[in-house]
Amino acid sequence: MAKPPGKGPSRASRTAQTPAGRTQAGRTQAAKAKLAGAHAARTEAGRAKAGKAAPGKAAAGKASPAGSAAGGTRAAKPPAADAPAGKGQASKVGAGKAGAGKARATAQSAAGRQLTERVKTARGRKTSSQRWLQRQLNDPYVAAAKAQGYRSRAAWKLAEMDDRFRLLKPGARILDLGAAPGGWAQVAVERCGRNARIVALDINPMDPVPGAEVLLGDILDAETPARIRAALDGPADLVLSDMAPPATGHRQTDHIRIMALCEAALDLACEVLAPDGSFLCKVLQGGAEGSLLQRMKLDFRTVRHAKPPASRSDSAEAYVIAQGFRGAREVEGPDPGDPDPGDLPDPRGG
Repeated sequence: MAKPPGKGPSRASRTAQTPAGRTQAGRTQAAKAKLAGAHAARTEAGRAKAGKAAPGKAAAGKASPAGSAAGGTRAAKPPAADAPAGKGQASKVGAGKAGAGKARATAQSAAGRQLTERVKTARGRKTSSQRWLQRQLNDPYVAAAKAQGYRSRAAWKLAEMDDRFRLLKPGARILDLGAAPGGWAQVAVERCGRNARIVALDINPMDPVPGAEVLLGDILDAETPARIRAALDGPADLVLSDMAPPATGHRQTDHIRIMALCEAALDLACEVLAPDGSFLCKVLQGGAEGSLLQRMKLDFRTVRHAKPPASRSDSAEAYVIAQGFRGAREVEGPDPGDPDPGDLPDPRGG
């Protein structure tokens, strides 16, 4: 009986039966085996690596309770003291600027991190005092000032403005008004070098600043300009004023009082500045500084505002930098519309 007709072998099966087909099939099978072996080797290596890393993770897990017992949060590293300038030590001008720039960059980068150190002695303190202490403990500029040996965080404000406006020059004669506790005078000594003449004046006693002459006095006293000129041994190249009267808590009153101090500082600066000298003064934004700026534009070639990064963003303070002093002008008589000086508030808060 004949076999029923059916389909013959496929083309693939016929090809596989040839010598060339058998060779190709063997190569394919060998490649698959090689890939499978490589995959198995990688898997085994990954398991071995994970087994070695496990003890490290366990050790980290054991260390975390100790960290939480020490304070609950990881404290930020203090800014590195790159410059050799410390309290009572003056460095070379170039090294001082480089070191201050590095430490200031560290302080600014630390400002981006949220620090959570808490006040541990809050009992018995007012809420406002607690807030102030909390802010000081978590302020990167406070930590940077301490690391550099500066007496106050305000030293960074002058350093940053000098980086921008080039106010502190080697061998300059500089007058620092409202100098206590001495942070600005430290920066001036550090950046101007040994040949500079720096006079720090304040109404309150302050510790000596190596490299500067400290005077105790009031800028409103009639004999103060003569004392300053004698201490500087000539006219000043730069007058700095970071003065501020004691705050009353009433913003308008504080603004008027600090602007009165700015007017007094400008009067003194015009008496002791050399031609082409500069004047830097702190002001509070509030609307009453228009007349002061108008007068400064008459006495100086350029007048600009600045708010350095070290100045807190929630503060109304700003700085006015006037450069290119034109020289002393003849004092004109009082305008009939000007108020009686006796009616103005005492800027010293008396």
